[in-house]
Amino acid sequence: MAIHPTAIVDPAAELDSSVEVGAYSLIGPHVKIAAGTKVGPHVVIEGHTTIGRDNTFFQFSSIGAANQDKKYGGEPTTLVIGDRNTVREFCTLNIGTVQDRGETRIGDDNWIMAYCHIAHDTVIGNQNTLANGVTFAGHVTVGDWVTIGGLSGILQRMRIGDHAMIGFQAHVAHDVPPFMTVDGNPLAARAVNVVGLKRRDFSAERIGVVRQIYKLLYRSGYTLDEARAAIEALRGSDGGAADGDIDNMLTFLAASTRGIVR
Repeated sequence: MAIHPTAIVDPAAELDSSVEVGAYSLIGPHVKIAAGTKVGPHVVIEGHTTIGRDNTFFQFSSIGAANQDKKYGGEPTTLVIGDRNTVREFCTLNIGTVQDRGETRIGDDNWIMAYCHIAHDTVIGNQNTLANGVTFAGHVTVGDWVTIGGLSGILQRMRIGDHAMIGFQAHVAHDVPPFMTVDGNPLAARAVNVVGLKRRDFSAERIGVVRQIYKLLYRSGYTLDEARAAIEALRGSDGGAADGDIDNMLTFLAASTRGIVR
């Protein structure tokens, strides 16, 4: 274990022998950190925080601090971070609240740029990119392979679907469906995130079905219920290769309580 002599690691903290801790960093008593993780200088990791393997925390981040909810009474809620995440400078990741799941959770392979704030009870999946200054209010849910442009704000209890792309300085006040590119003020769905889907090896046939889904949701004039029925009817249209994508969209729409970005 490589711990700088100026770092303070509570004796009760559980750190794998391979963990690195930089100068002047502080690790609290309820922290657990798995193998290969690197904690840079001037990082504070506190609270009931569990961190997986091979993560990198750059300088001046605050990880596992008490949430910014006035109802918080010191309950032992948690922050759980998976594997291979990169957290850049000045990020703040808070623990959960007993009013919700009691846990803030970050998945695997996420790229979290400087000055991001991930508030209490937020759940972020895998392989997401959060550009500089992205701010989540509490209780937000983010899927996998999502890209969020810099200086964007996501309101409480919003949901962002898999493979979505959110543009620079977005104000996200409605759910963002899977596969969509949204931007502007007010926020609006512009197109399918084709570049992202190609990078993730979606076939031309699957992308073609996703384009049809976009048209049914946003260009057909259908009500949401009519669009959902029409999307359901697309099953098998490409030999079934995109049926999982259809399921993804329909499940997302069925669970939306805040309405979707229009």
